[in-house]
Amino acid sequence: MDKFRILLVDDHSLVRDGIKSLLADQTGLEVIGEASNGEEAIQLTAELKPDLLICDIRMPNMTGIEAVSRLSKEYLATKYIMLSMHDSEEYILQSIKAGAHGYLLKDAGKEEFLKAIQTVKEGAKYYSGDVSSILVNSIIGGGESVNSEIYVEEEVVTTTDTQPVNVNFNLTKRERQILEKAVAGFSNKEIAEALGISKRTTEVHRFNLMKKLNVKNILDLSNKARKYGLI
Repeated sequence: MDKFRILLVDDHSLVRDGIKSLLADQTGLEVIGEASNGEEAIQLTAELKPDLLICDIRMPNMTGIEAVSRLSKEYLATKYIMLSMHDSEEYILQSIKAGAHGYLLKDAGKEEFLKAIQTVKEGAKYYSGDVSSILVNSIIGGGESVNSEIYVEEEVVTTTDTQPVNVNFNLTKRERQILEKAVAGFSNKEIAEALGISKRTTEVHRFNLMKKLNVKNILDLSNKARKYGLI
């Protein structure tokens, strides 16, 4: 049986060594090469044609997302899993758009790491954490899957009378709670603790808020919320 050939891409040798050690005793998996930045990843992918490229996001010269975006268009048989310390919506969305088949946090345990590889190997996609799964469903389903998974039991609250006519953002009660705290300067972690929900769930709600209000940052979110009387 042919082995599943893996190329590791990370600018820290300790991270690469750790992954190699983790995979060393796994039947059917083989690390065939290592790269320390996106440019090297492109070169080695062309030479080695790996089955899987496990790639860090933040690297010098060329980011992992940039490298995967270029590679995924040419090397269709290769699978791509992004590695990151951050479970932010921005990184996840950029990774998916770049063509990544998986998104894995660097603090993932051995079991989850191997599960991610096996899942991608079998042709499915793997995204670490609830927020990743929901965001992926949101992209694939045009946003409908997000609402069905998160807000199925939440009552939709329309905007207030202070807003202009015909403006209706359909914010849920939970979204309003998070909006108020986000505008007040609370971090996702602080909002999660205050509302008794997970940080990842908070991030999903916050992502949905930004999407519904069509804003890109907290300043625009705050300005629009005040303009339309949402807080």
